[in-house]
Amino acid sequence: MKFADLGLSDELLKAVADAGYDEPTPIQAQAIPPVLMMKDIIGIAQTGTGKTASFVLPMIDILAHGRSRARMPRSLILEPTRELAAQVAENFEKYGKNHNLSMALLIGGVSMGDQVKALEKGVDVLIATPGRLMDLFERGRILMSGCELLVIDEADRMLDMGFIPDIEQICSKLPSTRQTMLFSATMPPPIKKLSDQFLNNPKSVEVSRPATANTSIEQSIINVAPKAKRKLLYGILDNEGVDTAIIFCNRKTEVRDLCQQMRKDGFDAGQIHGDMDQSSRLAELDRFKSGEINILCASDVAARGLDIKGVSHVVNYDIPWHPDDYIHRIGRTGRAGATGVAITFVTNRDEEHVDSIEKLTGMKLPVRDSKSVKPEKKPAGKKSAPEKPKGEKSKGEKPKNDRPKNDGPTKQHSDDRPVEPKNRPAKSAEKPTKPPKQTPKPEPVESADKDDWNGPVPGFLDAKLDR
Repeated sequence: MKFADLGLSDELLKAVADAGYDEPTPIQAQAIPPVLMMKDIIGIAQTGTGKTASFVLPMIDILAHGRSRARMPRSLILEPTRELAAQVAENFEKYGKNHNLSMALLIGGVSMGDQVKALEKGVDVLIATPGRLMDLFERGRILMSGCELLVIDEADRMLDMGFIPDIEQICSKLPSTRQTMLFSATMPPPIKKLSDQFLNNPKSVEVSRPATANTSIEQSIINVAPKAKRKLLYGILDNEGVDTAIIFCNRKTEVRDLCQQMRKDGFDAGQIHGDMDQSSRLAELDRFKSGEINILCASDVAARGLDIKGVSHVVNYDIPWHPDDYIHRIGRTGRAGATGVAITFVTNRDEEHVDSIEKLTGMKLPVRDSKSVKPEKKPAGKKSAPEKPKGEKSKGEKPKNDRPKNDGPTKQHSDDRPVEPKNRPAKSAEKPTKPPKQTPKPEPVESADKDDWNGPVPGFLDAKLDR
């Protein structure tokens, strides 16, 4: 099947061809025709299968006819993260270059003033995160009564991030006659309830079993001690043909610390996590996409929907807490028919998480021996010291355990050496030491009574007492 068989306009087909695409993916082939027929859609597909284009392309043709009004967007796309919203905006710019459609991006971390100015002019397509949209709505800067088309993207991620109450509130303020599309990689019960509540007789499009990992990705797990993770990571990056890699950590602080250490060790690494402002996050993504850096340390803000071509490896430095996140993390590689490698580090405390992932994916993750990973190479520019014959010491080098001794008491050390008793001379002293000062004994005090005397009794005292 070709894109020309889906009923898209000639202008849109030209933009798609210019982008280098000829054949639609399964989710695109099944979703685009019913969307053009103005039907509600539930689209379920694993990450990396082209969900974004499956709603962006038909929306452009639908919105080509009509006129926007101030503060009343004609369509609304809800995204869970800023990065996903920015990526959808890039898709509209790429595919809509032959259409005269206006677009606005409402995300946190950037100036609200420019967003308000764009809304005042009127927009055909509004791409927003729920938090910023509700903020502007409560300020009276936006009206939703003119919205004809709603897209809820990455619905399961919305659920994980706690956005479902906001989505319910947003849906209640939109016209009831709108067209609604819901896309998700999985369909947990709360999302099913949401679709039953706000979609009208939707057509369900499912191109793969929920939470199925991409078969073009070579997956494995490696058992490793927590303190040995970085050494193992360096061995993989140095010896296993890594072109570009995304390294996922569970905590933002660990992302930052790992990136800083990798830079010190000579790797071209960047970072992206939730504590960074939006401009810094987008700048790091641009550096990674352009090849300025080839390693990106990331939290789960980069796990969903980011379409970066040529990512050869994904390394789960920490195994994800939620099994669904495993599917999305490894989906950053092996995209658009390419092959990829996904490696997950597992400690002795992660057995339960491994079981959850295997239960969700329906497959047993191959276990790889950490000894199969070659040791890391020495970073360029850092020369290691030449090896010395056994027993030979370098000039000026002190013996490792030959600490100077003194006549006084020594402190207890962490290597459990015994404590020397007080005032005992050292067993062996290479250098002469001063003898310890002798404390003079107190002079004996005379006493009128022999029984009160504490010490030897002088002879003259005995003579005196015998009288």
